[in-house]
Amino acid sequence: VQLQASGGGSVQAGDSLRLSCATSGGGFSNYGMGWFRQAPGKEREFVASISWSGSTTYYTDSVKGRYTISRDNAKNTVYLQMSSLKPEDTAVYYCAARHRKYGVGRPGVTQYDYWGQGTQVTVSS
Repeated sequence: VQLQASGGGSVQAGDSLRLSCATSGGGFSNYGMGWFRQAPGKEREFVASISWSGSTTYYTDSVKGRYTISRDNAKNTVYLQMSSLKPEDTAVYYCAARHRKYGVGRPGVTQYDYWGQGTQVTVSS
């Protein structure tokens, strides 16, 4: 499975962005998906995850109410809609895939089978 994240950019505080993660290689509907981010000088952190069916989602506390993770299994793509962006959201955002047999990637779970290359999000005040 290959993952290609896109949609990052430079925005002002309060703006919105939508990240996309397109997958190839087959079997997308068998994978739960996650978004992580890594700010300069910090460890990579969990942002959001969604189950293979889309019925279950998790978010880290700092993005609840502002971010929405979703997926389109027909397009083999997972999205991260980000609104009310803050400077502290600045980071490289990564998508990742976790096979459904391991369960949904709850917050704190970092074991994923595949990772994308990352897309930069920069929020200025």
